[in-house]
Amino acid sequence: MLTPELLQDLDHLIPHVMQTDRYALRKRFGLLSKTFKQLNGKLSDKGDALESEYLKLLEKAEASAKLLEKRKALRPEIVYPPLLPITVQHHHILEALENQQVLIVSGETGSGKTTQLPKFCLEAGRGRKGRIALTQPRRVAATSIARQIAHELNSEVGRMVGYRIRFSEKHSDETLVQVMTDGMLLAETRSDRFLDQYDTIILDEAHERSLNIDFLLGYLLQLLEKRRDLRLIITSASIDTEFFSKNFGNAPVIEVSGRSFPVEIHYRELEEARIDTGEYTIIDAATDSIRELLDQTKDGDLLAFLPGEQEIREVLERLGPYHQDHLILPLYGRLTVKEQNRIFRNSSQRKVVVATNIAETSLTIPGIHYVIDSGTARISRYLPRKRIQRLQVELIAQSNALQRAGRAGRVGPGVCIRLYSEEVFQQLREYAEPEILRSNLAGVILQMLSHGLGHPNKKGPDRIASFPFMNPPPISAIREGFRLLDELGALDSNQQLNRLGRQMARLPIEPQIARMLLEALEEHALREVLVIAAGLSIQDPREYPLEEKEKARQMHRSFVHPNSDFLTLLNIWDSYHDEWESLRTENKMRKFCKKHYLSFVRLREWRDIHRQLSMVLQEAGLLKLKQEPADYGAIHRSILSGLLNCIAQKAEKSFYRGSGGKDVYIFPGSTLAKRAGNWVLAAEQVETSRLFARKVANIEVEWLEQLGGKLCRSIYSEPHFNEESGIVEASERVTLYGLTIVPRRNIPFARINRAEATRHFIQEALVSERLRSRLPFFINNKKLKQQLLDQDAKLRRNREYDLDAAQEAFYTERLHG
Repeated sequence: MLTPELLQDLDHLIPHVMQTDRYALRKRFGLLSKTFKQLNGKLSDKGDALESEYLKLLEKAEASAKLLEKRKALRPEIVYPPLLPITVQHHHILEALENQQVLIVSGETGSGKTTQLPKFCLEAGRGRKGRIALTQPRRVAATSIARQIAHELNSEVGRMVGYRIRFSEKHSDETLVQVMTDGMLLAETRSDRFLDQYDTIILDEAHERSLNIDFLLGYLLQLLEKRRDLRLIITSASIDTEFFSKNFGNAPVIEVSGRSFPVEIHYRELEEARIDTGEYTIIDAATDSIRELLDQTKDGDLLAFLPGEQEIREVLERLGPYHQDHLILPLYGRLTVKEQNRIFRNSSQRKVVVATNIAETSLTIPGIHYVIDSGTARISRYLPRKRIQRLQVELIAQSNALQRAGRAGRVGPGVCIRLYSEEVFQQLREYAEPEILRSNLAGVILQMLSHGLGHPNKKGPDRIASFPFMNPPPISAIREGFRLLDELGALDSNQQLNRLGRQMARLPIEPQIARMLLEALEEHALREVLVIAAGLSIQDPREYPLEEKEKARQMHRSFVHPNSDFLTLLNIWDSYHDEWESLRTENKMRKFCKKHYLSFVRLREWRDIHRQLSMVLQEAGLLKLKQEPADYGAIHRSILSGLLNCIAQKAEKSFYRGSGGKDVYIFPGSTLAKRAGNWVLAAEQVETSRLFARKVANIEVEWLEQLGGKLCRSIYSEPHFNEESGIVEASERVTLYGLTIVPRRNIPFARINRAEATRHFIQEALVSERLRSRLPFFINNKKLKQQLLDQDAKLRRNREYDLDAAQEAFYTERLHG
């Protein structure tokens, strides 16, 4: 029988359970205790239910307390590599962990902060009541760092050190340190708002200031007030320590030197006049610098930073004669994994790597002694007013330039040649602009509204603006995010999520793609659109090896759909899926992909995203796949529902008119580049040298009004009485985003302006007697008017105008009476 003594014992046990269980147990215990007191110990007919709840709570609490004791007993042998610079700060970091809630560690690459900080936390007694979370911006880094820390603790991955990345995780009840992508930690806030399963969070690489990192920083800033037991360490290779310290209540900063050698900096000011006229480009300057270094020095590999893939290809082509005696390699995001891995292999030849900014912090290339820095990068920037994504070459920040130069000093003294003047360097912004200041915020806003973040007494953009962002985005960008969500039908009249918006927030993808999936349910096209939506979330799975471009294009032609790049994606999926069903082995699938110039890794990622989206839809009770294939219209209307502002109408032979009157060109790599119809839909519009529509399909203009709904604008003109229909009509022109989708049609004018329609009807139908009617009042009035006119003719007077006015007044009085 339940007694006050038993309840007291349970109350004393709860503080000794795992952090992740404490809140739920305390809440349930409170309800149990309250009910027990209300009954004054007289359990009556509720006795069995209360005792059952008590036993469940006791079992849960005892299991959690037992797990905590087991975790406390895990005492890994912690040894610190003596040469790592961070070990010098060992005592100071332990002292800060004991006395401070937030700690900022600024350390150069090679200082050991990423691998050693979790070990410091373990030594300080963290990681028992909850795990230590170590976040990384990239999946590859998360898994490799988990392996390294596990190795240093003499543990296997998945035991004391685990990892969690998109579509893959390995951990257990014994896991003390969990390495994960920052996106995964952010995703966990949906189901664990207080992040109770962690007692320490290490936010690494904060200098990257991605959307995920900035969102987490703001979220954790609020969470720290509610969880005084939580410790937060913000760490980075180059960080504005004063800025971060100020935002987190003047948190202490510990500086850690890097393990690097001196780097000699040379500035090369390019002649502005030659650059302005195009006589001498950054490609010329980079090529000349590489040639000069190869000719004048004998040892040490080279790393050149250029803004994009196109520039890299041109430099590689111009270095033609040097390929024979040197290993010259490109490095950019779209390369195959196999091609990327070539840069890490040992070679008897001197190595030259020509890379984008992916080589700044994401990858460490061994053996580099010389760096050539163009001072530029291709930056993605969303323009709210134009509603386009711009991908253009921009100057980097000083922090990026320092990172690039540092790559030359990893293995010995190095040299960095900057293809710009020292004056230009001094004028560069100090740190790179945070992604949140140059991104479309619709997805961020959708998740914030779903989480209930921001000031509860504020609405719409003001609520989002009240969130403690490290760098608050401009209110115009927030309003644009709300505008897009409203266009997608996700908001109610109070700018809160409606039913559709809440469904969209449950899908871990961009709002536009979530909207497509939900429309596909209505169109019975979910199977096809689910595949396409997942495919839009990855890089193009088609590969174009440098030496076999034409062969790859020929092989890819078998997948092409003549009217839609989206259906080309679907054809790739179907071919891959059919092969998988018949082959069922990874080796054979790799051969299939190699033969067809497809990326096995990206196809596998595509399959994983498809599986995850399917699971999310299934959990929401929305996974309803039909066996019959959907038709072209159903598929593309579904896609269109999420991408209405990416429509375009043919203006001239070479270009289209996009929303807001923009000139849009079909991307040359599209199937429809030379055969697109009058109306097209694009997955995205990206501005480089021009505004290009990428991943394009032909659509029917009739679909636009149906899906545009309240976004359509009508212009009415020429109201008139139609003798055939017997009503007053007006000419209507319908536009969507400034594009005419219905040039002209007649509609009943009374729907638009009843009073004006009545006036036209009285004047043109009744007074002018154009109404085809046998109604007695109309016939009698016509006769009376004629009699009066005949009488006036005999008397030689003309008062037809007076009669018309009197008749109009007569009908107006009666029709409005």
